Parts: sequence; C-alpha cells; structure tokens
Amino acid sequence: MVRINPSILAADFVNLERDLKRIPSADYVHVDVMDNHFVPNLTFGLQMAGRIQDVSPLPLDVHLMIDDVDRWAPDYAALGAFSVTFHAEATDAPVELARRLRAMGSRAGIALKPGTPAEPYLDLLAEFDQVLVMTVEPGFGGQGFMPETMPKLQQVRDAVDAAGVDVWLQVDGGIDLSTIAVARDAGADTFVAGSAVYGADDPDLRVSALRAAAAGHTH
Repeated sequence: MVRINPSILAADFVNLERDLKRIPSADYVHVDVMDNHFVPNLTFGLQMAGRIQDVSPLPLDVHLMIDDVDRWAPDYAALGAFSVTFHAEATDAPVELARRLRAMGSRAGIALKPGTPAEPYLDLLAEFDQVLVMTVEPGFGGQGFMPETMPKLQQVRDAVDAAGVDVWLQVDGGIDLSTIAVARDAGADTFVAGSAVYGADDPDLRVSALRAAAAGHTH
C-alpha cells in the first residue's frame, strides 16, 4: 500500500486551512514541528498543531524535530494526532516513549537522520508503528533527495519483512516524481512530499501523480 502525506511545511501558513483542503485524496497531513534547537529552523509548536488538528479534514502525521521529546511528544498524542514520530537522536528511551504514545492512542514512529545507523533499532521494530528514514538532513523543506540513504532504508525494510511486523516505512526529504520510485524500490511505503505537492498548480492532482508513480514499482 502506498501512502502520500503532504507536508504543510510547504503550504501557505497564512492560508493553512485552505491548503489543508486542497489535498483531499492524500492519506495524512505531515506536520513538521521544529524548535530551532534540534534543527536550525523554527516552525510551530503545540498550540498551532492543536489548531491544525481542529480544522484538518485528514489525520495528522506529526514529525517532531525537537529536543526533549520525552517531555513533549505525549502532548501531541493528547491532541489526537494519528501518528507521532520522534527522533532517535533526541531520546535515551525510545521504547518507553513509543509505549507511552501507543497507550495514549497514537501510532508511534521513530525517525533516523541520514547519519544515524539503523542497527541499534532493528531488534526493537515491534515497539514502533513507523520508521522514518530521513532522505535529507532535517530542518528545511525544498532540499535535494539523498540517494545514499537508500541502503539504510533497504536494511530496515529487510528487517521489517524478516520480523513479520506491521511497521510502515516512511521517507521524508526531496520526494518528488523523479525520486519517489527510487525510495519505493528500496522499501518505502509512506511518502512525505512538501514542495512537490504544494508547488504544483493543483496539489491534489500532484498527490495522485505521486501515488501512481510509487504504485508502479515494487521493492
């Protein structure tokens, strides 16, 4: 199954509710939370995410690029977010945090920066609902896709398949019509696309095109 999650980092923040309604065929809305500490950029926090949750016609796929996720991640689950993904680099207790998020009714995801190895987490896959393999350095939208992250993505896919667990494999960064098949071939099934969607004249038509491009390839 292919899932397309447009990132509202590329939407018009002044007309966010309008832009949320311009992607009706998408699966989830990807919400990038940045704190200007974990990454060198600042977007918005809990209050804004709460308002997005209030008005979004689609479930929220929250991606926390912040420090102190043990403190803050459960608050995003409490908002009713469908999925809350935190960075492996921001916590010393990823399994404990994932269990807290699941207990609150959210799916729990763990994200890995391009330079973070997957090996420490491969035996823990059953504790997560999603693994996000970053295909750019987190912090800014509009970056170029990093093909050198594909061996790690394939490594996680192989481990998920070998373990027989239901874990979604997400990619985020530089995903567009020219790169989505590459990520799909390496095992991704959930794709975050920001500029590729909201930079199009018809964002929803672009969502459909991305879905078709991904569905045409198998890993």
